[in-house]
Amino acid sequence: MSDRPRRKALRDAYRQAPPEAGVYLIHNSAAGKALLGSTVNLASLHNKLEFARATSTSGVLDHRLRGDADAFGIGVLSIEVLEVLNVTLAMTAAEVLSDLATLESLWREKLGPDRLYGR
Repeated sequence: MSDRPRRKALRDAYRQAPPEAGVYLIHNSAAGKALLGSTVNLASLHNKLEFARATSTSGVLDHRLRGDADAFGIGVLSIEVLEVLNVTLAMTAAEVLSDLATLESLWREKLGPDRLYGR
């Protein structure tokens, strides 16, 4: 008996569920700073950091983090999800990006520039 119908159902469900989007901080514990950003795919961000750790390379990281990651090691970086955006299937990509930009701007005001990497 084949599990082909089950695999197809799982694949279809995965395609219909949008990835988790949100606003995040990548903390640098050695420098005492953090990078504020937003993404349509938080899981991808976590995977990039894990890949950087596994390979001891900083090439997949945001360019603002690479110098410190090379100087202090990738182990000083950690991700904190500040807010998750409730993405619905009815939302367009432009709406998601606009909402993320608004949330990121609000968090930037709340946190202040003192402990954040520049844009």
